[in-house]
Amino acid sequence: MKKAILIALFAALVNLGNAQSLIGGDNILKTNMSANALQNYNITYERSINHFMSISASYSTMPKRNIPLQALAKQFIENPNIDFNNFKIANNAITFETRFYLGLQKMSGIYIAPYARFGNMEVDVPVNYKYTYTPAPVQGVTLPSQTVSTSANLNGTIRSQSVGAYFGMQYQLLTKLVLDFWIIGGHYGTSNGKLQAELPASTPAFIATPALNALKSAIDQTNANPFKLSTSVSGNSIITNTDGPWAGIRGVGITVGLRF
Repeated sequence: MKKAILIALFAALVNLGNAQSLIGGDNILKTNMSANALQNYNITYERSINHFMSISASYSTMPKRNIPLQALAKQFIENPNIDFNNFKIANNAITFETRFYLGLQKMSGIYIAPYARFGNMEVDVPVNYKYTYTPAPVQGVTLPSQTVSTSANLNGTIRSQSVGAYFGMQYQLLTKLVLDFWIIGGHYGTSNGKLQAELPASTPAFIATPALNALKSAIDQTNANPFKLSTSVSGNSIITNTDGPWAGIRGVGITVGLRF
């Protein structure tokens, strides 16, 4: 009986070894097709450390586009002066991840993955404002005040650092093809940014001063709780500094990769 058990165990080990030779190497290069469909282009390199653990690095980038989910954005960024129809964002991020697999094969089966993400989000925020100025006298004649309705683009970069975890399943489809399904997870961290709107350098002082004060007043009406905004005038520019938490959901993603 013991001999039969040993023979069966030996046969199982041989089969496992053959399966490992068919699976491929210790590296996987993959991309998240779900994110690509949303113009969030990405690439991930995963490297096996042992049967139960791997490490990976990812890079993602999204070209500048109109802000998605405008109705939701208006709930988090309350300001009637912001033109959400022309509010644009772009972003890129680097993610470092460690995976712990619960299966018996390298980089296969259900996994739990803690990760750290470092992101940059570029924003272009059109702000409508109105100001009144008094033109310079002409030949000693005082001209009537003028009211101007215009807009300025407040643009810059918000940087974030966050950590989180998620779980999913990764399986071998063919000899070299891998399917990775992100189920659900999320991350949390901090962010800070600097946004700037600038008047032309040639703008005369009797226009620049009321224009900048009015623009600052329009931006100060922003309520983006829990983010804190502080706005100041510097020369011919308005500078808004942002500070606050950063959070995101990671999941329901389908990733396809090549193993080598």
